[in-house]
Amino acid sequence: MRPIEEQLAILMQGTEYGDDQLKQAMEKELRQRLVESERKGAPLRVYCGFDPRTSDLHLGHTVVMYKLRQFQKLGHQVTFLIGTYTSLVGDPSDKDKLRPQLSFDEVMQNAETYAQQAFRILDSERTLVRYNHEWLEKLTFEELIGLASNFTVQQFLARESFRLRWDKGDGVYVHELFYALMQGYDAVAQETDVQVGGSDQLFNIITAGRKLQSAFGQRPQVGIIMGILPGTDGKVKMSKSLGNHIRILAAPEDMFGKVMSLPDEVMPTYFKLVTRYEPGQISAIEQALADDSRHPMEIKMELAEEIVSIYHDQKAAQEARAHFQRVFQRHQLPDEMPVFELDSPMTIVSVMAAAGMTRSKGEARRLVQQNAVSLDGVKISTIEHLIEPAGEQVLRVGRRRFVKIVDK
Repeated sequence: MRPIEEQLAILMQGTEYGDDQLKQAMEKELRQRLVESERKGAPLRVYCGFDPRTSDLHLGHTVVMYKLRQFQKLGHQVTFLIGTYTSLVGDPSDKDKLRPQLSFDEVMQNAETYAQQAFRILDSERTLVRYNHEWLEKLTFEELIGLASNFTVQQFLARESFRLRWDKGDGVYVHELFYALMQGYDAVAQETDVQVGGSDQLFNIITAGRKLQSAFGQRPQVGIIMGILPGTDGKVKMSKSLGNHIRILAAPEDMFGKVMSLPDEVMPTYFKLVTRYEPGQISAIEQALADDSRHPMEIKMELAEEIVSIYHDQKAAQEARAHFQRVFQRHQLPDEMPVFELDSPMTIVSVMAAAGMTRSKGEARRLVQQNAVSLDGVKISTIEHLIEPAGEQVLRVGRRRFVKIVDK
């Protein structure tokens, strides 16, 4: 067993509370729990909840999974909780508008893939998978009133997401207030020692969860609050709706290329939140970036290779790196490309759309106007440009999309 302070450094890595006193309090409580766990030989009960409102996961979802994995490696009991009932409401914590409601059938359909995707990080044999409808659907109306009596309306309206809507005159619906009660009761039902969540979950974990546990005579859980992973733009939270996400089911070359598109300044955050690197390794990376002892491109390729190897394997990661170096660094063409057969002259916009390189002709026109399109290495600057059958030609869009055009 690792020394307590070493465990603490690993488990607090990447946490972000927005308040130093709160962080120190949670760190102190976690230290106490670790000491007690070691003395009694009893693992801590640790969980994180996931609302399956979509069917697939991106790297932003995995930040808390890595933290769960660290607890697992230190010998603690981890529960992967699927929010089959909380998903019916939808977490309003980081939203400035009402979430659309899902049906229970939609939630269960999405939930089918969640655990399997999570097992790319978590140890499936040491992970307990549970669903919060197990206890939430059994609550009576009288019990719900009891839960609600622990909070004031002012506490909820003080939250930024609700306050902004209130100030704008937008609706704040009563069912949205249930979310924090439901998540707080998850901690009570499982009698948890530790809950892991993102910084947008601070109210749900620290205020609701701990308060309800105290109300039920339980020892309040430790909240491990993780920083938010920025998207590929390096600016805002990774989100599928914003298109700045990296799917964990993405092909190795695509995943590697998207990591390589990250701004240099977010690399330390990625190493902390979505890799298997420990504090000492990350300190060495940060020092190398600070003193220029290693080139940022070299460090970024190390990051990309690490991430790809987690979701595929080391061989796939090495091949993805070689592909990136060949195509993007050495400006060579990929070994394999989709083929588009051309039997008569077509505009470049029509070819791009027909070959599936863009979702629409409108997108194709924008890319041409942005000088992001080339034919046989020559930039195409006009949307009226005609491509004629002329043997084998290579159409390139952006940095990663290629199509080989051949005569039909």
